[in-house]
Amino acid sequence: MTTTTTLRPRLPLNTFGISFGTAGIAGTWTTAGDLLGAPAAIGEVLWAAAAVAWVVTIVRYLRRPGGIRAIVADLRHPVLGPFAALVPAVGSLLAVHVSTWAPTVGAVGVWAMLALTTAFGAWFMTDLLTTPRDPGTLHGGYLLPTVASSLLGAQALATIGHPALATGFFATGVLFWLLVGAVLLVRFATGPAIPAALLPTLAIVSAPPAVAGNAWWVLTGGTPSIVHTALAGVMVAFLLPHAFLVRRYLRSGFAIGFWAMTFTTAASATYGIRLLTSTDLGTLGIASAWVVVALATVIVGSIAVRSMGLFLQRPHDAAAAAVPAADRRPGKSLD
Repeated sequence: MTTTTTLRPRLPLNTFGISFGTAGIAGTWTTAGDLLGAPAAIGEVLWAAAAVAWVVTIVRYLRRPGGIRAIVADLRHPVLGPFAALVPAVGSLLAVHVSTWAPTVGAVGVWAMLALTTAFGAWFMTDLLTTPRDPGTLHGGYLLPTVASSLLGAQALATIGHPALATGFFATGVLFWLLVGAVLLVRFATGPAIPAALLPTLAIVSAPPAVAGNAWWVLTGGTPSIVHTALAGVMVAFLLPHAFLVRRYLRSGFAIGFWAMTFTTAASATYGIRLLTSTDLGTLGIASAWVVVALATVIVGSIAVRSMGLFLQRPHDAAAAAVPAADRRPGKSLD
């Protein structure tokens, strides 16, 4: 008599991209509600979905076999490790939203997430500086622990009323954007070719201009400035190459990793709405802003629908597909 044991699929850290992208598009609809008169309920439903996805993913991840050793191994993983920054990043976005109707609770959440993201960012940079790694493992997600976390921290701090400290985080984010971004550009230009499973992380490289723009918007109260003009131009320059990558994205095969594209889409849409409604374009600006909202919603919604289908039809394959090919070595279990 033989027995078989069904092992619970490993939940990779990049799965947190689901709640990150959902929070991003929630922010887009909240901004659309403020500036375009969109129904506020849409944004609130999306914020609730992001919170549920975040909590469920944390619980599911912590239940995986291996305990603390497995978590530490994930944090040190050259491909998946940077995605750990998404945990406090999503928490920060949720806390900022909560602060709009429960200021004290939201502020406590912001400070707690800021402590986590700062600690992880410092640890990540220490590991990056002292542990040589294969250039082939570098990808757009390496911008998350320092660049994205600092810029989102700046936005959060500005929202709860700490503009001076927020400016420091903003400057830190821009500095790491230049440093880490330069390293990634060299890696992409000199090879090896980025594997299909990591192709969606190229979208993360295009996120900093929009994330910085949104942070600066909150810091300055939306006051028009040369900074917004510069960031808007850089945002467009970083987004345009993806139009030429559409065929490669489609050919690469869908996986949960495509959620890496969603926050860039949402953050760019949010910044676009703010810029378009602050100009003197009038009706044209409003109409263009609505087109931006619709386009971002379609992109994020399409990825969400494909993800649901993947989990409903093949839950084990969905978990396996979330693991980049570089992490799938012969004889290596998903647990």
